[in-house]
Amino acid sequence: MNNKAEQFNAFLEDQKIKVFQMEELEGNEQHTVVFRSFLGVEGQQLPTIVIIDDSIFSIIRVQIAPQALKDENAADLLKMVNGQNMMYKPFKLFFDERGDLMLDVCLVTDKDKLDGNEVYQLFSVIINYLDENYRNIMKVVWR
Repeated sequence: MNNKAEQFNAFLEDQKIKVFQMEELEGNEQHTVVFRSFLGVEGQQLPTIVIIDDSIFSIIRVQIAPQALKDENAADLLKMVNGQNMMYKPFKLFFDERGDLMLDVCLVTDKDKLDGNEVYQLFSVIINYLDENYRNIMKVVWR
């Protein structure tokens, strides 16, 4: 396991946070470790991961809506996502190869240090954003 993942895992243990499942990706040059959990928003459990590796980047990723991008809603949804990306600095919305609507926060860290408190503060920012915007996002997804 990489040093930053060990530090994040120690933070979770120290804070008695037990909502993450840890997975070390085998055969990965960057020694990637994925911490899996869910965020509760509007009665939904949104799959959430924290990706930590040997690079200076770590990522918090939330799946907002699976298979959201469809022919019927593409124009409105792409316009909404672009508007959100211009308005909110800390994270970016995007669609993966299956059309799932995702939210990413990229943390720039020291190569060998990760502050668990900083990661958890970003979760507060994400949760506040989703609490304020999830319903309106889903209205566009369901068009």
